[in-house]
Formats: sequence, structure tokens, C-alpha cells
Amino acid sequence: MTFARRILISSSLFHALNDAATVAVPMIFPILYVQRFIIRSYSQIGLLSNFGLLITLLFQVLVVHLSRKTEYRHLLGASFVGISLTLLLIPLSSDYVQLFFLYLLFRVFDSFYHTVGMAWVSRTHPRQAIDLAMGVQSGSGMFGVFLAFLTFGYLAQSSNWQFPLRLWAGACFLLGLTSFLLIRDHPFPKEEAGRLDISSWLGTARLIRRHIPGFLFGGASWAVTIYFAPSLLYHKFAIPMGRTGLCMAVWIGIGTVTTYLFGPISRRFGRAKAFKVGFAGASLSLILIGLSPRPGLAVLGLFVFGTFLFLIFPALQSFVGNSCPEARQPQAFSLVSNLQMLAGAMISLLSGFLSDRFGISSPFVVLGVLGAAAFVLSALVFGPANPARRDDPDGA
Repeated sequence: MTFARRILISSSLFHALNDAATVAVPMIFPILYVQRFIIRSYSQIGLLSNFGLLITLLFQVLVVHLSRKTEYRHLLGASFVGISLTLLLIPLSSDYVQLFFLYLLFRVFDSFYHTVGMAWVSRTHPRQAIDLAMGVQSGSGMFGVFLAFLTFGYLAQSSNWQFPLRLWAGACFLLGLTSFLLIRDHPFPKEEAGRLDISSWLGTARLIRRHIPGFLFGGASWAVTIYFAPSLLYHKFAIPMGRTGLCMAVWIGIGTVTTYLFGPISRRFGRAKAFKVGFAGASLSLILIGLSPRPGLAVLGLFVFGTFLFLIFPALQSFVGNSCPEARQPQAFSLVSNLQMLAGAMISLLSGFLSDRFGISSPFVVLGVLGAAAFVLSALVFGPANPARRDDPDGA
């Protein structure tokens, strides 16, 4: 098996466990809210998500610097062991302060993949293969989320909120160990990329500035869905937790299929067209979810939203991979992931207070309107690209 193939398989498993854990923990929030145990308001959910995402943002910057001195396989090992351990510790929480700090610790170990994992996938795949590779690794992350949603609701409904976290701690450890063993004997060459100072970060930001609105919208959309869609279904529409988890699993399942098919979609229609359709469709779908008066329409809106949203992520990742030289890719992927985290942190904090004041549907309407405005603004500010650009072959 070639080094590139091992990296792709290992990174896909790493992405699956990382993202499965990321969504498993927030699934306990609506349960605790209903039980009035630990969590007693939507703003408390907003604070958890906000600080968790900000901690991830901070540590992703630190991981970029660590990646220049520490091999990727060692970072992978630290990440999956830390994720598994904190998933075991969170069920021991007995009050909000304990849950808050354990969740922040969990987010520290959850800060590795989207910086170094994606960079190595991009680095080991030639330009013509990057769409397929990014689609595969992104789809694997979505598949991990699918399994977490599918199992968590029914397990929590049939036992208690602690049991699914403990089960997923074991699953993450096994997946992480397999991912690590695949690459443990392979060298990871290091490059000299110069100092990572402010001018370096700004220079990297200039390379990807055209795609920043998409990353901001994608990060905000992901955060609102992960942290507040279960509450929308479970609280507003009284859908049982098992079925709520199933609905979320179908949402991410649609996204999984979309990301795995992104390579063929990109070749057939063009990466730019796929991205634009995803951006516009996701914005309108969010408004539909928020304004839906019946559970069936809200669930349908969620599924349509999954189709459009997950066209955005692999397209943006491919744009970044083709926009930046290899030496800057860990920094570039850290930067865009941090932009997503920052957008998610801000919108999740706002969503908690909006939900307490105007109802759990309000964050979806607000984000849909903001997304539509950002799409129009992005088109007006950046306009059509030069088709000769190597990162934008079809005029994105």
C-alpha cells in the first residue's frame, strides 16, 4: 500500500472518530435541559458551544506550531487518547461547572485533525486527485457523525445519557489506534516554511480571501445544526430522542453521500458551480427549517439542507489545497478551520440567547438570512474569478 493511500485511510478514520465525538457530546445537552439537570436554559448551551469552539480555535493555532516540531503520527496519538479519556470523564459531571471544564478539555484534544490531518491529505495527493481525496476524507468524517447520531439517541433513550458517551469512548479509542498503526512506521518529512509570525498568517489569509465568506457560513451552519437542531426537534416538535437522533443521522447521511460523490460532481459540473449551488441552497433551507409550522416540513427542510451544505465543505477544502504551497498548508487549513470555529462560536452564543427570547426556531431563520446576504455580498465583492487561476479553474 502506498504512503498516500495509507495517509488517506488513516486520516479518514481519524476524521471519523474526531467528528463522531464532536457531535456525540452535544447530544446530551437537550436531554439534560429537559431533565433540568446541569443545563437549565438555552443560553447555557450557547455558552458551552461558544467557549468550546473558542478553545478549539486557540489550540488549532498552537497545533500548527507543534506540527513543525512534532510528527503527525504523535499528534494523532495524543488526540485520540485525549478524546477517548474525556468522553469517559464527562459522564462523571454533577454540575454545570464540571461539565463546562470537562467539555473544554475535550475540545482541546478535538483540535488536531482539521489542521494537520487535512494538510497531509492535501500534501500527499496531486492536484488532479485532490477533489477525490478531500471528498473521501470529508465523507468519512460525515460517516462518523452519522453513526454517532444514529446510535446516541436510541442508546440514551433506552438507558441514560452517560452510557452512549462511554460506548463512544471505546469506539474512538479503537478507531484511533487503527489510524495510528497504519502510519506508525512511515516517515513524515518536514519542510522549512519560515517563521509563523503575523505577516505569515496575513499572507496566507490573502491567498484564500475569496473563500472566507463560505468558511464563515459553513462553520456557523454546522454549529447551529449540531447544538440546536436536536433541541428544535426534541423540544418544539416533541419528536422522541431516538427519532431525533435518527433524523440527525439521515441529515448527516445525506451529507456523507454528497461528500463522497463530490469528486464526480466537481468533474461533471465544476467545483465553483457546486459551491455556489450549495451556498444558496443551504441559506434558503435554513429559513425553511426555522419557519416550518409542522415537524414533517422541518425535517424535510433539514434533509434538503444536508444536501446543499455538504457541497460546500469539500469544495472549500479543495480550493485551499490548490491555493497554497505545501509549506503553508498546515497554516492555511488551521486558518480556515479557525474561521469556521469563530463563526460557529459567535452564532452559537447568539443562538442561545435568541432561543431563550424568541424560541428555538429563531437561530435558523437568522442564519439563513445572514447566509443569503453573505452569498450576494460575496458575489458582488469578489465577482467572477480569472479562469486562469490554478486554484479556480472553473471561475469560482
